Amino acid sequence: MDFRLYYPPFLLGLSRVIDALLALGGFAILTLVFANATLRSVAGFDLAWSLEVTAFLLLWTTFLGCAAVTARGAQMRVTEIVDILFSPRAKALLEHAINLLIAALLLSLIIKGISISGHTWRQSTTVLYWPVGLLYASMPAGMALSLMFHLFNSWLVLRGVPMTDGGGA
Repeated sequence: MDFRLYYPPFLLGLSRVIDALLALGGFAILTLVFANATLRSVAGFDLAWSLEVTAFLLLWTTFLGCAAVTARGAQMRVTEIVDILFSPRAKALLEHAINLLIAALLLSLIIKGISISGHTWRQSTTVLYWPVGLLYASMPAGMALSLMFHLFNSWLVLRGVPMTDGGGA
């Protein structure tokens, strides 16, 4: 159910940028953890800053990953029971109701995330002295991107655009 085939250039480009950031973030996490573990076992010391950077990257890749999944329409769905119990019209109405519920949930996560990030912005991390709010800003940023993709995907569903099963851009 890859919606990206129908995305305008801006959304498709944004999806590709997020994918590239996820690849870079994953590689950086892997490299930092491996280097730190190697230094700890071979040289007897570790890089204290690498733990903070890894935590930062883990949070940001997690929430950017939510946006990447939403762009693809790849959220987990269990449709067997709905297929058995509901008519096609009822399934369509249920789909629209679920899309509205998801949009409301994403909006509430954005609002709560902004609040948490704002309240922790003046606190600093121990080693790098980065604002703690920068870590927590990953949630509203990722959820805002997810909401943008979700709203466009919902609009496509409302228009009756057929969903593809992979092979996206």
